[in-house]
Amino acid sequence: MHVLEARQFERAWLQGTLFPLADRMAGLAEFGAHRLLEGRRLFWLFFEPSTRTRVSFESAIALLGGTATGIQVDPGAELVPERLEDRVQVINGYGYDFLLLRYHEEGGAARAAAVSRAPVINAGDGAGEHPTQALLDAYTIWKELGRLEGLRVALVGDLTYERSTTSLARLLAHCGVAGIDFVSPALLPVRAEIKHELADAGVAFRELRDVRQVAADVDVLYLTRAHTERLRYAQRSEREAGHYAVDAHVMQLLRPSAIVMHPLPRGPELPPELDADPRVACFRQARNGLHVRMALLLLLADASPLPASR
Repeated sequence: MHVLEARQFERAWLQGTLFPLADRMAGLAEFGAHRLLEGRRLFWLFFEPSTRTRVSFESAIALLGGTATGIQVDPGAELVPERLEDRVQVINGYGYDFLLLRYHEEGGAARAAAVSRAPVINAGDGAGEHPTQALLDAYTIWKELGRLEGLRVALVGDLTYERSTTSLARLLAHCGVAGIDFVSPALLPVRAEIKHELADAGVAFRELRDVRQVAADVDVLYLTRAHTERLRYAQRSEREAGHYAVDAHVMQLLRPSAIVMHPLPRGPELPPELDADPRVACFRQARNGLHVRMALLLLLADASPLPASR
């Protein structure tokens, strides 16, 4: 079974299988390494750099008694580029149990899965998806707020090319949320297919330009990086200036029970002087990624029936 896209996961599986197992993994991680995956090997094949995703998966399998190795490929530096499918089949021939793939173009994970005997875990494919980020994000919301149902979530920033928000919106469409507010420049809106999926699932959504318009109404404020050239260009092109960052005023507007999330690395959209506020959950969110990925590796190794990609 492969982990390719966020929409392959349903609320019942998240809350009945993944989240309770991630809770158990949090307890295991506190006491050091275990042998649940002794002898299992993970290979990471990354065509884009990564810190959190790669290191959390390496740490996850190490804590479970397995090992990880991998290579970083610069597709622009290869004189004779090798087909992704050929690389995957070669790696399969070396007997690895998991293939963690970060690809620079959308659709790479599906291409790899089509030829791989080992489970492929999509660690980001271009501007496409990052499903394990969505899983850890949903787990963080569930752990912080006790539920997914009935919540209102705001996704803020570049909503066209940021795969973390694409995956989270797709996952939340099946989790009973009350609604999603998309806050972005006009040039970087949420993708049309995401809006169609939300409409089909009966999830209400709005598109806005200023996070201050929604701050008082949401349970979760999810920020993306504001220091990208795309977002800066989009903001320069706006007739009226939008607002896509959290500051002291936005924190005053937020409910006491709300949380602020960010996939990291961050920029001025979430200044570190706000970190003392317990509603800023980004580092708890990152730590949760370790536990969710430990749980996911266990489920894949056990050949447990993960939901299939649609």
